[in-house]
Amino acid sequence: MTDNASDTPKAGKGQGQAMWGGRFSAKPAELMQAINVSIGFDKRLWAQDLAGSRAHARMLISQGVIASSDGEEILEGLAKIEDEIATGTFPFRDEYEDIHMNIEARLRELIGPTAGRLHTARSRNDQVAVDFRLWVRDAADRTVGQLEALQKALLAQAEAHADALMPGFTHLQPAQPVTFGHHLMAYVEMFGRDASRFRDARARMNECPLGAAALAGSPFPIDRHATAAALGFDRPTANSLDSVSARDFALEALSAASITATHLSRLAEEIVLWTTPMFGFIKLTDAFTTGSSIMPQKKNPDAAELIRAKVGRILGSLTTLTVVMKGLPLAYSKDMQEDKVPTFEAFDALELSLLAMAGMVADLTPNTENMAKAAGAGFSTATDLADWLVRTLNMPFRDAHHVTGSAVKTAEGLGVDLADLTLEQFQAIEPRITQDVYAVLTPAASAASRMSYGGTAPAQVRAQIARWKELLA
Repeated sequence: MTDNASDTPKAGKGQGQAMWGGRFSAKPAELMQAINVSIGFDKRLWAQDLAGSRAHARMLISQGVIASSDGEEILEGLAKIEDEIATGTFPFRDEYEDIHMNIEARLRELIGPTAGRLHTARSRNDQVAVDFRLWVRDAADRTVGQLEALQKALLAQAEAHADALMPGFTHLQPAQPVTFGHHLMAYVEMFGRDASRFRDARARMNECPLGAAALAGSPFPIDRHATAAALGFDRPTANSLDSVSARDFALEALSAASITATHLSRLAEEIVLWTTPMFGFIKLTDAFTTGSSIMPQKKNPDAAELIRAKVGRILGSLTTLTVVMKGLPLAYSKDMQEDKVPTFEAFDALELSLLAMAGMVADLTPNTENMAKAAGAGFSTATDLADWLVRTLNMPFRDAHHVTGSAVKTAEGLGVDLADLTLEQFQAIEPRITQDVYAVLTPAASAASRMSYGGTAPAQVRAQIARWKELLA
């Protein structure tokens, strides 16, 4: 995808250089051809390239830049090319370097010299800019849909287990009892923010660079607003230099992808932990696990582990494109050909990860008995004791914290839980404690008491589930 003037290319004799070769007297060296060719990966832009060419041709007809008869012939040829690509008969050829030249060369083969009129008032610079923008925009839309599908899978599990107790952790140590539904709803919130980032990125990228030509605009009486509208953009880009040199739309999309992959990796890590016998919180079916070649008892959560690892590839893609762009002067440089591969790879990895995670979430079965048992471990109701002291005895929280710490120390020394201490043992620490304290020392009571907005009380969890079901409807 190289800089290309917007004048009509000359007829050639089948050599790739003939599309731009008037200035040259010899073919490129084989090594130059090898490093320069991009059709192996940018052919993924074929649908976007055809869409841009159609919009451009119709605008040229409407503006009287080319004759209607020529324009209709071009549009018919583009339709034939679309059929060929769709049916697998299109001849992708390295000699034509990239998807743009491959399509233009094939158009010339189909309709003759009239094909050359399509490139009037445009360059490969604005052509690839609009193609790539369209592709990233489509990828952002697909990702939002995949995120919403994952959120719905999480909502279904959260609704089914809104009151299933489990331990909540800080530092991966038991902290306070929560519900499994509440835990899953945390990821619904995360993935909701991820979707909003892609929507925001889409809104910013939704400006059309077509018509900026090589870098300075076009002397032809083109209508950039018409091509922008035809391609679903909100408006044309406002600066021709920026139009062909900007790739921040891809960087922003890759940034959103990296954050999403990080959230997926966190959930994947928890699934890996939860499936171990030491936790025993969930089970996965054979659909999302694998075995061992030597240990017949193994059932490995490989899907989760692979999702956990994908963040490296996706974040690496963001880093790659950032480094490519960091020192480029305006406007187009051939370095920017390196924008496609990392972006394609990142969204391929993200799509697979989102689909696999949605499948895994729907597939898992929680062991509510094990989770409930673990919910009371590690003196997880200690904060409830401190809160009770504040509410009932009007004790300053820091004093209540100290009294509770002493109670935990006593229970730990006796090898029992807080709820197993006798009233006399409690009163030896704080004489004003009454029998009523036992009502707050169960995990179920602890979770049910957290009725603040967004808390883990099952009623609050169900309220958030209802809110998200409405948002995703």
